[in-house]
Amino acid sequence: MATYAIGDIQGCYEELQHLLDLIQFSDSDQLWLCGDLVNRGPNSLETLRFINSLGDRAVTVLGNHDLHLLALHHGGATVKRSDTLSDILAAPDRDALMHWLQQQPLFHTDPALNFSMVHAGIPPTWSIKEAKKRSLEVEQILKSPLAAQFFKHMYGNAPVKWNKNLEGWDRLRVITNYLTRMRFCTPKGELEFASKGGLETQPTGYLPWFAYPNRKSFKERIVFGHWAALEGNAIADNVYAIDTGCVWGLSLTALRLDDLTRFQTPSLQKAAFRME
Repeated sequence: MATYAIGDIQGCYEELQHLLDLIQFSDSDQLWLCGDLVNRGPNSLETLRFINSLGDRAVTVLGNHDLHLLALHHGGATVKRSDTLSDILAAPDRDALMHWLQQQPLFHTDPALNFSMVHAGIPPTWSIKEAKKRSLEVEQILKSPLAAQFFKHMYGNAPVKWNKNLEGWDRLRVITNYLTRMRFCTPKGELEFASKGGLETQPTGYLPWFAYPNRKSFKERIVFGHWAALEGNAIADNVYAIDTGCVWGLSLTALRLDDLTRFQTPSLQKAAFRME
């Protein structure tokens, strides 16, 4: 039995199948999927259906594109020009797929494997225990009758920093932004959203969330996606970036958590000039 973490699929279903063939994925293996299962790629519906069919063999955390799909489903957002989600929204099994997706967490940790998974990252001021506790606040709302209201208030960049005294939608929004959108931040967790490139785009006064040597989670092993411009290279101990830009024409990556072996399959998509 092996556990493989796979980077952002974003509807690249054919590449996912090629990668599973490469790792010889079997009934005794488990997949960890680090979010952004859908959008911008050509086969988001097939991707969702397949992952849903895996049942307990797949552990998924939600990414910002997955949350955007759920917001569209609930009427809390409008379709963007770059979205490729119309096949899901018109599917006969839409409601069942959205119900399944909405039950997925924003953060996953496995003490036995000594690994945690998140889509974007964990702010320097949070421990693994705190990240789990904060993620549960959002997950409880997603599973409640207030979910549709949450999606109407989810979008936005403020507040830019966590404060334990935050309440309501502001509190839930900053938690969501940390776990699903963060790249650069200050030592105190103040977010910056304008810079979406690689480390060369680092704004003054900010570092990648994983680059702070005194961050509370620095001793913990964390696998994450979201940041395709890193091309799988997070220069920090115990942190493993696995979004390698499949939807942008690069590759899809699997990391075997048992021994940290990486596997990659090339993208079938046309190369793009902008990764985000």
